[in-house]
Amino acid sequence: MIHHLDHLVLTTARESACVDFYTRVLGMQLETFMGGTPPVVRRAFKFGQQKINLHVQGSEFEPKAYLPVPGSQDLCFLVDIPLQQVVQRLKQCNWPILEGPVNRTGATGAIQSVYVRDPDFNLIELAMLL
Repeated sequence: MIHHLDHLVLTTARESACVDFYTRVLGMQLETFMGGTPPVVRRAFKFGQQKINLHVQGSEFEPKAYLPVPGSQDLCFLVDIPLQQVVQRLKQCNWPILEGPVNRTGATGAIQSVYVRDPDFNLIELAMLL
């Protein structure tokens, strides 16, 4: 029945820092669109054929998660460049690596990962298929 993930929603308490991390550090594209009922201006980070819709804590759009809390996410993103280049990019952006590279198991098999935290302290895993 389920084919793939279309989007997820991330709640931030630090909107400008969040936008900086997902665009400058991770290279996602910032998209502005109209959505919701009634329609309001929204923001999202696009990558591949997916996106992350952004909610600002205290100004979330309805319907929303029962308890939207910044820092509660643990997300894994597959990268399309060698992991060593990811590490170099993080260092160039002065973004601390928590752990890695380490070997893990992803949805389709073996991966190698590095872990960082975004500005809201969500755990972000950047992984390369092995």
